Amino acid sequence: MKVLVVGASRGTGAELVAELAGRGHLVTAYARRPGEHGEEVRTVTGDVLDADSLAKAMIGQDAVAVTLGIPDNPFRVRLTRRASSRLDVRSAGTAAVVAAMREQGVRRLVVQSTYGIGDTYRHLPLALKAFFTLAIRPQVRDHEVQERLVRESGLAWTIVRPTVLHDDPADEPAYVSTDDRAPSMRVSRRQVARVEADALEDDGRVSQVLSVTAPA
Repeated sequence: MKVLVVGASRGTGAELVAELAGRGHLVTAYARRPGEHGEEVRTVTGDVLDADSLAKAMIGQDAVAVTLGIPDNPFRVRLTRRASSRLDVRSAGTAAVVAAMREQGVRRLVVQSTYGIGDTYRHLPLALKAFFTLAIRPQVRDHEVQERLVRESGLAWTIVRPTVLHDDPADEPAYVSTDDRAPSMRVSRRQVARVEADALEDDGRVSQVLSVTAPA
């Protein structure tokens, strides 16, 4: 399968590129700074809001994964209202991806959101509810818009909502649910990448919202 990973420079995006390449898929890593990947990975340097660059990267793809985000400290972003990426990069970038997919006839889409959006908010511990409200409310709103765009896209979509991400390696499978439940509030980016790769390979995950976390 040919897969375009948008937001592939670091974090879960980079882990997903490695996971998909390891499974034998033909991966295109797309980002403003695509980072270092294996020689089997095609890298494309481009802004997700550059329609021409994105359209060229989309040609011939079978599926797309979106792992866009803001790498900056969330408290500094909240105080300064500034970041190294657009504050609405998730929703604006996803809208651009959806438009390019429609233009090129690509149907399969997996988008990374976050646990705490929608009905999952009620399952957050009090400290995380405060963090969502006080520290990252603009990012939360952007995720909400992003998810709405995905649901209304008409594409074969899956939304992945990981809990709090960390960079430690984890060999055990993640806990995945479709009922908003999460037995813990931490998950490795590597675990999330495996879930996203599984979803890309499984048409049974179409139109599902997956809560992803480490097992209890």
